[in-house]
Amino acid sequence: MSDVVVVGSLNLDLVVRAPRLPAPGETVPGGVFATFRGGKGANQAVAAARMGAAVIMIGRVGDDAFGATLRDGLTAEGIDARGVRLTPGAASGVALITVDDAGQNTIVIAPGANGALTAADVEESRPLIAGAKLLLLQLEISMESVQTAARLAREHGLAVLLDPAPAAPLPDGLLALTDALLPNEVEAAALTGIAITDLAAARAAAAALRRRGARRVLVKLGHRGVWADLGDRAFHVPGIAVRAVDTTAAGDAFAGALAAALVAGGTWEDAVGRANAAAALSTTRAGAQASMPSRSDVESFLSTSGIRHP
Repeated sequence: MSDVVVVGSLNLDLVVRAPRLPAPGETVPGGVFATFRGGKGANQAVAAARMGAAVIMIGRVGDDAFGATLRDGLTAEGIDARGVRLTPGAASGVALITVDDAGQNTIVIAPGANGALTAADVEESRPLIAGAKLLLLQLEISMESVQTAARLAREHGLAVLLDPAPAAPLPDGLLALTDALLPNEVEAAALTGIAITDLAAARAAAAALRRRGARRVLVKLGHRGVWADLGDRAFHVPGIAVRAVDTTAAGDAFAGALAAALVAGGTWEDAVGRANAAAALSTTRAGAQASMPSRSDVESFLSTSGIRHP
């Protein structure tokens, strides 16, 4: 039995530090190069596991050295990797990431084996989904696979959290299966046509997405925190001032921590507050999975910062 099942991507992140992000056609001298285990699905699995949830991962990797590294990384975190299939003849997913001195980034993804995950694969994983309490989804796999996973989760009574990244059009039928949609500012704007320039815009975008079927919408606002529309209540969780080193997987830290807090029995208000803290804390560390904080990290951070939940 697991608490959280993640259906999603696994990538190896190839990261270069640079003083600033290059303009189109420009070459910028870089600094340190490093590799990190990543992929939005695997990042969120690690985030949830470090926050105390029992996690199982469903996805695909290539039959290459990167694939072995990615599977081994999940196992080392205590994550059940039975649902991660090997894809003969395919390369594992790779993300090319540049991070500037302010911690901002650009990312290009070569999906590799992630693109081979099918709805049939997800159907075959029904027993793994049925044994969990909550499903985490992202959009680095096919939309067909995402929709199939959401449908199976609903059939078996799981809560469904969807991080709509990278931004893509979402069928209203998928939104209707979603207990919480977790867009950032860019994704919320892409889904609604509303530029997220302030809290009023975030409120309007969240309301528009709820009208399309999502039960709850949490708009991640970067350093400005989160706008949470829970249907019967809406509120702003302020951002937490930290010295950002790398923002690459902050949204994944948010999603994983939110999932872990919910399956542990926390209220939505408490879970959003903890997720906001986990996301802020993750930006103070380099890498994707390497930056995911533990439950004790977040508890200490909350206690020393004097942050109050909404």
